Amino acid sequence: MLGLMQNQQLLTSNLLEFAERYHRDTEIVSRRVEGDIHRYTYADFARRARQVAGTLDAMGLAPSTRVATLAWNGYRHLELYYGVGGSGRVIHTVNPRLHPDQIAWIVNHAEDEVLCFDMSFLPIVQAVHARCPTVRQWVALCDADKLPADSGIPGLVSYENWIASTPTSYTWPQFDENTACGMCYTSGTTGNPKAVLYSHRSTTLHAYGASLPDVMDISSRDVVLPVVPMFHVNAWGLPYSGPLNGAKLVFPGPGLDGKSVYELIESEKVTFAAGVPTVWQMLLNHVQTQGLKFSTFKRTVIGGSACPPAMIKTFQDDYGVTVLHAWGMTELSPLGTVCTLKNKHLGLPAEEQAKLLAKQGRVIFGVDMKIVGDNGEDQPWDGKTYGDLLVRGPWTVGNYYRNEGSSPLVKDAQGREWFPTGDVATIDADGFMHITDRSKDVIKSGGEWISSIDIENIAMAHPAVAMAACVGMPHPKWDERPVVFVALKPGQSVSKEALLAFYQGKTAKWQIPDDVVFVESIPLGATGKMLKTRLREQHAGYVLPTAI
Repeated sequence: MLGLMQNQQLLTSNLLEFAERYHRDTEIVSRRVEGDIHRYTYADFARRARQVAGTLDAMGLAPSTRVATLAWNGYRHLELYYGVGGSGRVIHTVNPRLHPDQIAWIVNHAEDEVLCFDMSFLPIVQAVHARCPTVRQWVALCDADKLPADSGIPGLVSYENWIASTPTSYTWPQFDENTACGMCYTSGTTGNPKAVLYSHRSTTLHAYGASLPDVMDISSRDVVLPVVPMFHVNAWGLPYSGPLNGAKLVFPGPGLDGKSVYELIESEKVTFAAGVPTVWQMLLNHVQTQGLKFSTFKRTVIGGSACPPAMIKTFQDDYGVTVLHAWGMTELSPLGTVCTLKNKHLGLPAEEQAKLLAKQGRVIFGVDMKIVGDNGEDQPWDGKTYGDLLVRGPWTVGNYYRNEGSSPLVKDAQGREWFPTGDVATIDADGFMHITDRSKDVIKSGGEWISSIDIENIAMAHPAVAMAACVGMPHPKWDERPVVFVALKPGQSVSKEALLAFYQGKTAKWQIPDDVVFVESIPLGATGKMLKTRLREQHAGYVLPTAI
């Protein structure tokens, strides 16, 4: 027997219609590439998104056609999210921090037919446009008077001219909720990147899940600042969960330095923000050196890479900002876990709470997880036993675009399919998951595992250290031993001996690094993650002092 409820498809256009109907005067604020501040409402946003959809119809673009963006977080980018996806096409956000050769490969692999870009990325487009034969239309996200006289890009139009003659009236099409609405390529640290295709159903469910009290706890009373780029897994879903809740959105544009982010937080009365640890480190450095405080900023979700416990403590103790430590990946849309305490933990001493909050946290309804050993058998949830982390759920990838290669999923004894994340983790009895390493980065010394993340977090707790990366180096007796590469804060100093002494009592003696190597900076990838492979390449001739 089937239920007798209305059968309405879960489409992203529904989010837009809801925001326009019930939160029409709520603001969307953007710092533009031009440097000024742009303001309008959800009602304005909805009208212009309909113009985007009508423009694509007028071009004759078929359903599921890919429309690419090379753009910062801003109102025009948001209009493309909804105008493209809502009209039945696929919004393909391209990471502009990639090498032009990678960008050209991705655009061709996706077979994008329209590419919209911020003017700050004009040099990239000039470098790749001749190598992207599938792109029918290049659109500069600017006013008509900002379009260069001779860009060298055939048929280039300004976004405002592109949509100007299209009516603001539009009826959003209805189709199967499993239709693709978004596309995002993995970072591709090994080989070519792979594309994840998000459906309207998965995106809507993810927006619901992200809004829950134990997750991001987003409401119409919030002012949300997505510092995480819209080209990085859809800004962690905030462009969808914001309208779902009617929250005011504040987009930072290209201004991601500590000073610019702080000024936007204060001027727009931001209550909630999301970003990777490297951006928040810049923000903390700015407020610390300038002696500043936050007046409205109350909580932040930090993900992309493990958040050092010292950063969590600084935000909470010095500035009254609650850190929601999160974990996810492109293949999970991206949210998998967020760390919030259960009722039973509220009476614990502050130190015990801090230990829990340093973990990546508990799964959201919509995600299931487990850890398995080398034999594929489930590992116990005792908070100590390591295992390879597997996940499944309605917003977890089932396969990659074009089905290239074998399915990424593995089956368990019950025939259920799981996605292997490539992370090594522990899970405790209360379901708190703790990432100990990427499987490719775990250090195996004398048959025992050493978590590079734990080693990095201890170094990051030293007041002189800005960033630290731990890698395993070959050792004739122990197979591998940890070495920590350290970049210091401006004007700070610490000796190798003092930093190694800092580890005493914070980890087992055999896990203390064998050496400290000071570097000017830690190489970062296109999404802000540390590139340990690059570190190994840069120090290819390095020999452990204990191996001589």
